[in-house]
Amino acid sequence: MSTGVHTYAAVDLGASSGRVMVGRVGADSLELGEAHRFPNRPVRLAEGLRWDVLALYGGVLDGLRAAGPVDSVGLDGWGVDYGLLDADGALLGNPVHYRDARTEGVAEKVWATVPAARLYAATGVQYAPFNTLYQLVAARSSVQLAQARRLLLIPDLLSYWLTGEQGTELTNASTTQLIDPRTRTWSYALAERLGVDLGLFGPLRRPGDPAGVLRPEVLRETGLAGPVPVTAVGSHDTASAVAAVPATGERFAYICTGTWSLAGLELAAPVLTEESRAANFTNELGLDGTVRYLRNIMGLWLLQECQRVWGGPDLETLLREAGAVPSLRSVVDAGDAAFLAPGRMPERIAAACRASGQPVPTTRAEVTRCILDSLALAHRRAVEDARRLADRPVDVVHLVGGGTRNALLCQLTADACGLPVMAGPAEAAALGNVLVQARAHGLVGDLAEMRRLISRTQPPVRYEPRGDDARWRAAEARLAPR
Repeated sequence: MSTGVHTYAAVDLGASSGRVMVGRVGADSLELGEAHRFPNRPVRLAEGLRWDVLALYGGVLDGLRAAGPVDSVGLDGWGVDYGLLDADGALLGNPVHYRDARTEGVAEKVWATVPAARLYAATGVQYAPFNTLYQLVAARSSVQLAQARRLLLIPDLLSYWLTGEQGTELTNASTTQLIDPRTRTWSYALAERLGVDLGLFGPLRRPGDPAGVLRPEVLRETGLAGPVPVTAVGSHDTASAVAAVPATGERFAYICTGTWSLAGLELAAPVLTEESRAANFTNELGLDGTVRYLRNIMGLWLLQECQRVWGGPDLETLLREAGAVPSLRSVVDAGDAAFLAPGRMPERIAAACRASGQPVPTTRAEVTRCILDSLALAHRRAVEDARRLADRPVDVVHLVGGGTRNALLCQLTADACGLPVMAGPAEAAALGNVLVQARAHGLVGDLAEMRRLISRTQPPVRYEPRGDDARWRAAEARLAPR
């Protein structure tokens, strides 16, 4: 292995903000600091909801300038969304946001050709209206898709602008509903049946593969001295976050918290049963041949949207006031697609409580407590379902990501799951990103060694379960059957 301390830039793009983090890795050391953070604000145009991807790229360049000299750069971000390039490599319009309405009703059209059960057996990807497959079918008659010669998922698009090299990183590709999780390559027969041209995608890359070097123009823009390699990491942010779970054994569940909550298990093989499909679990790919067996939950998006409606009140105050509200007074299904679109979130939560015959939250504190109780309940359901469907015992829940800063959510999750919760690290995606780069350069070993290093240098906070499990079961009974 290499010796000394090396420095890596982790570009981590979230659904509400982006950041460039700087990681310094030595033989037994790991430090992470923030170089630059920038907003990610989607824009609603006449044609629909779009990502402002040029602003994101500008934020990345600013972040690399602030990071200073680095040994490598890695990029991770959210899944499913993409940009289209023409024959000259120019971007064809702004990438469509996954919350855009263009995929409404598209899944049913796909299932008329390939039934939902067969689609799941081929790809193992849960139903979500915004999956890349449905986006491509929705765009089938568009001028942009007809002109496109390349499709790049969002982290790969920014990597292309940095390096001039095109590719498709595997962990993010597994969110498209076009990858066979058993072979870890494209599902060619499925794509052909549905008229999807897999030739639009760049060559598959795996975490740790080289992804080019920063272009001379980028070096001049950022002030970096070349050559600076770009390394493919787990470019789906959840893949990087799960790689940074500081677990010491195999009997753990994880919850990656942020705009979304991704709750599940790390497995050696996908679970492709009909029961798994009915429970809406997905099989996405992780590092070292692993499978991220998880359920998507709406996450802190619910609270973020309420804060936006309320004019951005102080989160600490909201949480303190919510802590004084009686627990489990009202809950909603945090996985319900009814909460997917932006706008009027407090009203929609109140309407869901009214429709289910529960007390209607009226104050900000009551709405906040309803959201946090509902998220904890969704975490409980996901962990219970995952261990039952995968026949895997679970002794501890590791909660990573931005939600680890929310002590009330961490404690409620421990209470709901009836298991200890180990909370941290908060910047799990960036840490996983950094360590994949470090491993590619010989500084750390396998996934277990990466996790031991994180556990030693970023120790998590432990929350013990408390309270009565019967109350959580009763709250669960108020929601629609699983």
